[in-house]
Amino acid sequence: MTPILLSLATFVSTLSGGLIGLRNKDRLHRFLGYTAGVLMGVVAFDLLPEIFKILTAEHRSPTGAMVALVSGFLLFHIIEKSILIHHTNEAEYEVHKHPQVGVASALALSGHSFLDGVGIGLGFQAGTAVGITVAIAVIAHDFTDGLNTVNLMLLNKNRSRKAFLFLLLDASTPILGVLSTFLFTVSDNGLTLYLGFFAGFLLYIGASEILPEAHSKHSSYQTIGLTVLGVIFMFIVTRFA
Repeated sequence: MTPILLSLATFVSTLSGGLIGLRNKDRLHRFLGYTAGVLMGVVAFDLLPEIFKILTAEHRSPTGAMVALVSGFLLFHIIEKSILIHHTNEAEYEVHKHPQVGVASALALSGHSFLDGVGIGLGFQAGTAVGITVAIAVIAHDFTDGLNTVNLMLLNKNRSRKAFLFLLLDASTPILGVLSTFLFTVSDNGLTLYLGFFAGFLLYIGASEILPEAHSKHSSYQTIGLTVLGVIFMFIVTRFA
């Protein structure tokens, strides 16, 4: 029962972050700068350390996880450019954003949120203290997951209503993830491959989408400071995990 109750807290956390993003569209560039820092922090202080922790414990090579990382980076690059390639004749006009890219990003983040829920459930299988610790970390960073989902949808010219619907999807998936752990378990090998793949995805959208957009028209020391703040926030959150 406790894992399910904590998964409901992740719903509230994700929804709160997304609603703040929706209500501050005029300051989207600042949130994008912060989001980029959060994504960098997730990769550096959460995903990669977890990968190497598992690999070290099992005396396995990091090659598979790093191949998964590169695959995640390249796959989203291919998806994005395939969507945009038929718009190459628009290059002489103003740069265009396309809703499909935002949808693909939001779906990927929802998939990650589902696995956050899986992490909570598996944590409780290992022990109550472990489960609660994992849940606290997930709840803390799910606020930025909701913010990231809305930012990526709005950045790619999706309507606010559609962004809200995908926010609800992202907020709901951790609950489904927790419930799923009553049905199956995930091997350590499969977990390292997933973590590597998702790290590659985050690196791509952070470096090629979010940071350039954050500074495209509103580059300032404030935006840079918010990016650094996002990194620091994730460093602090992961210390509690």
